[in-house]
Amino acid sequence: MNPKYQMVAEALRKGILDGTYEKTLPTELALCAQFQVSRQTVRQALSLLEAEQLIDRKQGSGSHIRQQKESAPRPHRSIAVVTTYISDYIFPSILREIEAVCSENDSTPLLFATQNQFANERKILTTLLEMEQLDGVLVEGTKTGLPNPNIKLYQKLMEKGVPLVFMHGNYEQLPDTLYVLDDNAAGSRMLVEYLYGKGHRKIAGIFKYDDLQGRQRFAGYCDAMQTLGLPLEDRNILWYSTDQKDRFLREGVDEKRVDELFAACSAVICYNDEIALRVISYLNKTGLSVPGDVAVVSFDNSQYSELSVPRITSLSHEPYNVGRMVAELLFHSLSGGPCASALATWTLIEKESS
Repeated sequence: MNPKYQMVAEALRKGILDGTYEKTLPTELALCAQFQVSRQTVRQALSLLEAEQLIDRKQGSGSHIRQQKESAPRPHRSIAVVTTYISDYIFPSILREIEAVCSENDSTPLLFATQNQFANERKILTTLLEMEQLDGVLVEGTKTGLPNPNIKLYQKLMEKGVPLVFMHGNYEQLPDTLYVLDDNAAGSRMLVEYLYGKGHRKIAGIFKYDDLQGRQRFAGYCDAMQTLGLPLEDRNILWYSTDQKDRFLREGVDEKRVDELFAACSAVICYNDEIALRVISYLNKTGLSVPGDVAVVSFDNSQYSELSVPRITSLSHEPYNVGRMVAELLFHSLSGGPCASALATWTLIEKESS
């Protein structure tokens, strides 16, 4: 890990070169507050920049940025983008926004997909550690609901000074990393309360157990059901994993279990629109109508919610996009500004399935 004064100097250096600071740097006290370091650390960083002839320090008037003979070009940065998938489901829209923010910042995104498999993630992280230039990583972790065997590789990237910003899920073993997460628990509470307002009292849930999103959505579901005094029964909850997704609700798979669930409940909250579409297709095959017999609601407001007949009531991040949020957070971090992790809030888009 680089000494703190070097990290402060690097952030200020980037700010000088990309034009964030034009004539003077903030005062020593302001820099102490910004970087949460001592005054001695700030002075060491400023001495380093002075030695590089980037600033002149004058007692009583602060640190003045020296005029360069040629205007410094905006730094070109190499940004790795590691997601579980690239072309599936909601990822094209996320990646479009990431690419747009990278372009706005004269940077090149390098795309990698793990397929939500630890082995693929390990290969990708090993490749990133071997890269000569890597300025930052936007990453959707693999199976964030489970212990990750690749944590040490993430830690090695951080030790090299490469900033990481996580999306959709993060790891408690990496407490100093930035992230943008869906406000999953609040989303499930919103859906339960919406269905309750429609008169439903027996509400089922289908959740993914190997990703943090699924666990948080289940937690919000449980909280809302208990708060409203609704029956919270194990038999009304279905779980699946990444490896089981392609078989979920296919012909001959868990049909008795699924039939019992839909016979007992008048509504179901699905982990995402992809699962909701399968639920509606299954209900149609068994002769149950949506929403007449079973109301179906979901997360993401993706293209699946529009392709379904009926269209699926779903939660949306409009007008925000998680891809833009994580990319802007990373570049803000690279500029040396104060940063904070964020939750992406939901808006309910009511359609015909409920």
